Amino acid sequence: MDIVDCSSGGIAPAGPPNLEPGYQVPFAERIRGEAGDGTVAVGLITKPSMADEVVGLGKADLVALGRRLLRHPYWPLEAAHALRQEVTWPRQYERGRPS
Repeated sequence: MDIVDCSSGGIAPAGPPNLEPGYQVPFAERIRGEAGDGTVAVGLITKPSMADEVVGLGKADLVALGRRLLRHPYWPLEAAHALRQEVTWPRQYERGRPS
């Protein structure tokens, strides 16, 4: 096993209680702390600052963005801009790069 994706699913008709940004992050943090395995955090992580905080504070090793990316596929580029990170583009796609 390389990494644990810490998601409680989100497909139950009633839905999870306390549906708030980062509601599943504590699962990743606990597994990472107790088992020592790498974890992926999910659960309404929609702001770049929150994703950065989850990884930066060691709550998880990675953040997955399922539904957010379906609705907004350019989120990673906007997140990089918001966090002042440079994105390296493959040469053949540089014409599509925003200026």
